Amino acid sequence: MTDIAVSQLWIYPIKSMKGISLDKVQLEQRGFQYDRRWMLIDKDNRFITQRQYPRMTLIEPSFESDVMDFGLSVRAPEMPVLIIPYPDPQIELYDEVEVTCWDDQVKAQHINTAIDNWFSEFLDIDCQLVYMPDTTLRQVDPDYAMSEKGNDIASFSDGFPNLVISEASLDDLNSRVDIDLTMNRFRPNIVLSGCKPYEEDTLGHFKINQIDFYAVKPCSRCVITTINPQTGQKESREPLQTLSKFRKKKNKVFFGQNLLHKLSYGSDNRLYVGDKVEIIKALDALIFD
Repeated sequence: MTDIAVSQLWIYPIKSMKGISLDKVQLEQRGFQYDRRWMLIDKDNRFITQRQYPRMTLIEPSFESDVMDFGLSVRAPEMPVLIIPYPDPQIELYDEVEVTCWDDQVKAQHINTAIDNWFSEFLDIDCQLVYMPDTTLRQVDPDYAMSEKGNDIASFSDGFPNLVISEASLDDLNSRVDIDLTMNRFRPNIVLSGCKPYEEDTLGHFKINQIDFYAVKPCSRCVITTINPQTGQKESREPLQTLSKFRKKKNKVFFGQNLLHKLSYGSDNRLYVGDKVEIIKALDALIFD
């Protein structure tokens, strides 16, 4: 039996923009450190994503050695490099804003108008960048939460703190479509090697580096997966068209598995590329229409 292992780790500091591939990550209560802690909002303080503005996929945050202790570097075509400082919880200079992320209204911090102007110019819209402070505790959907004390929280992700996909699932999907799909279209946090195709569907309870993970909800996919992350263009109906033929249920198509987790008091709560996966309890395979 092939060992299942972590082959890639990803974070997406600014919601709906390019991700950063890392060799190790720090896991916190709301997910990977820095993952989707920033988000763009419109004039009504509602979140915006590639669904409305596909060019967001061309915006690339990074942690560069000369600024990583201070903040994020952000690049986009034909734009100057932008530096976004980490908000300092000791300095009360940030405006508090109530923002909407899907059905949730949560408090966030507005950084500054110069940063807003950079994003507004590139996307040709009126928008603001906000940050989720540690004091904001956005609860996951109570229908899927494991803790009755409200300890299952997320950042500005679509709903859950972690998403896992296997390399084998992407390989299988690529064998069915006539375009080359890369993993970053599907925006996972954890990528696994050594799985059978779609085996992540059945990973009910597993451990990585002493940390417990729980599969709670298959990930339904949207139009973002049809946007080429290299060009920012929607070039076809794939992969949704193909997924609808064999991964569809109640008019939704699924690819990947949403996860909750419990931090380990006996671990540094870090994940590393190469970590082995220990399956504790498997689920039955999903049945599709």
